[in-house]
Amino acid sequence: MKKIACFLVQAASAASMALWIILVFFNPYSAVTEYEPIVNTFFMLFLPAVLALLSIFKSKKSWLFAAFLWSLPISLYLAGTPGIFAFFGLTSLAYLIGFILLLSANKQPFPARKEVE
Repeated sequence: MKKIACFLVQAASAASMALWIILVFFNPYSAVTEYEPIVNTFFMLFLPAVLALLSIFKSKKSWLFAAFLWSLPISLYLAGTPGIFAFFGLTSLAYLIGFILLLSANKQPFPARKEVE
């Protein structure tokens, strides 16, 4: 379960970083000379992806949840747009699913009860 969560979060982080690069540098509807959208999306999309990736390597589940909450507002906005940038909603959802999987992987089942004779 932990391996699946780690793979899911790593894939979502890489996808989010790649989507951000496409959004900023290869989007025909944005001007590269305008820095405000670049800075805003960097802080709202790219940095949470980095934080999610670091959370896997440092084994910090709280960082992963923080990355989900951090990227949620703009990811919900972009999820409603047509085109490939709607996938930001899926990457944010993958952070949440990875967090839930990591939480459930750490819970130990109850020990077997010893029968008293």
